[in-house]
Amino acid sequence: MLFYSFFKSLVGKDVVVELKNDLSCHTGKRRVDMDSCCRIAICGTLHSVDQYLNIKLTDISVTDPEKYPHMLSVKNCFIRGSVVRYVQLPADEVDTQLLQDAARKEALQQKQ
Repeated sequence: MLFYSFFKSLVGKDVVVELKNDLSCHTGKRRVDMDSCCRIAICGTLHSVDQYLNIKLTDISVTDPEKYPHMLSVKNCFIRGSVVRYVQLPADEVDTQLLQDAARKEALQQKQ
């Protein structure tokens, strides 16, 4: 539940979601060097997340429309949590001290 609560606090923020099938979703103004890894980048906003860490992105656009023209008409996407490899977060949105404290509390609760 810690990750679910954490990701819920990021709704409306910019995130980068890298999928296990080597498709990368990129949201916000930051750009990822996609040439070196041959991945698609999709820009958008984190709209919602559920307890299975399924993610919904809105207002998406493709950064390489020539390579993935079929993605031009897609404006929203749903990403199943089981296909997510990484979620890169904006550093200024992450309170690491609060996250560490919450992780410690959850670990202590699981021991008892």
